[in-house]
Amino acid sequence: MATISCPDVGQKLTDVPGGAKADVDKELANLDKQITEAYARLAATRRAQQNDANFAQNAIFGPLKEKRSAALERIRIDFKRVGATAPDGLDALAPCTGTPAGQTNAGGNGGGQNGGQNGGQGQNGGQGQNGGQAGGGQDQNGGGQQGGNGGQAGNGPVAADFVDITKVRPNVSKKANTRKAGRFGKGRNSTKGASTGTFSVNCGVNQNKNYNTDNVIVAPGVTNGAHHTHDYVGNQDVNAFSNNDTFAAAGTSCDKKGDKSSYYWPVMRVQDGTQEFDQNNDGGGKEGNVGKILTAKQAEIKYVGSPTSKVVGMPKFLRIITGDAKAFTNGTANANAHFSCTGFEDKVQLTDKYPICPKGSDVVRSFAFQSCWDGQNTDSANHRSHVAFADANGNCAGGFKAIPQLTMRLVYSVPTPVIANGQVKNAYAVDGFPEQLHKPINDHDDFISVMDQNLMNQVVSCVNTGRKC
Repeated sequence: MATISCPDVGQKLTDVPGGAKADVDKELANLDKQITEAYARLAATRRAQQNDANFAQNAIFGPLKEKRSAALERIRIDFKRVGATAPDGLDALAPCTGTPAGQTNAGGNGGGQNGGQNGGQGQNGGQGQNGGQAGGGQDQNGGGQQGGNGGQAGNGPVAADFVDITKVRPNVSKKANTRKAGRFGKGRNSTKGASTGTFSVNCGVNQNKNYNTDNVIVAPGVTNGAHHTHDYVGNQDVNAFSNNDTFAAAGTSCDKKGDKSSYYWPVMRVQDGTQEFDQNNDGGGKEGNVGKILTAKQAEIKYVGSPTSKVVGMPKFLRIITGDAKAFTNGTANANAHFSCTGFEDKVQLTDKYPICPKGSDVVRSFAFQSCWDGQNTDSANHRSHVAFADANGNCAGGFKAIPQLTMRLVYSVPTPVIANGQVKNAYAVDGFPEQLHKPINDHDDFISVMDQNLMNQVVSCVNTGRKC
């Protein structure tokens, strides 16, 4: 088995009572921890699995199901404790499956050539390479060489996760070019009532190395809730135990001091054998995230408007996650990140491949966040349903309001991966959950809006009046 695929319980819980939320969040984090531990055992027992066809079921998947059943029962009790009833069918979410080579939920589409960014959504990627197999539990040697295991730590990426961008047919349409992440502005298929302005904020590139492996949105109060390392810019006091009060009191790396928003994303590493500071830490080397952390050359943060309407201000402390850290096993419904190279962004956008860029060209990660808000909530139980993407014409669904759309563009100088004999050396990858095998489809971005009201008013004014601020 290449990896472990489990139902995403958090995405099934669309309505959690406020009084139960903290306890439910901790159980969801516990479920993630269980998968991480099971994957580590799966990766370390390849030889035993080869020798005994029942080993994986008896030693890994059976015990994992029991642990998940217990956690799901505790979630049911958490609901009952506050006088609510948990959703039906939780028991069906307990079993996990092993994913053999070449079979994943991410789908395949011939090298990520899937039409580029579609109004910022891009939920059409995925690929069916398994990778990351630890070949009998063998450790990797330095220099990022795979030895057939897939990546420096034995959990990806593999050669099939990379593509020479100069050999990819252009897949960005003219329409997508006028609407893609960070490129919104006048002349972008707008209607008469459009909001065509932009508002940029410079928050640096995390040159002060503000890292942690928490995720205060998804797993508040849980250390290492992300199981991978994040870069943080903007708000300088973001960890598992932060809250709205500490956000408001914190400093910021942004040039506009009224912006204490938190912008954070998984770090990108080159698997060159470097022993990073977190080599022996949870979320770092202990969970397969290894190699030299790369600091972006540029981190462009821009708020853009709607092609069909004016926008309203974001509420303070609005949380948005775009993309899916588990898209490799969950499927691509929530995938929303793109890779390209400087000089190619208007031609090729990839979702399920890491680009190999030509000499003089840098790797680019881009994100366009959800731009429709339900008008009431700053978060939701599954951290998604309170915001949404506009439709193909740029309209928000009934009951949702257009808000300034956050777009981000991260540019990296990356040593060129070398592929030979089906192996990749000097691979690069974004951090992730270990069982996700460092696939590019898992890339994602996180945001907590902590602008003061005056600055948010400026954002709305600039966007609605067509100015570039």
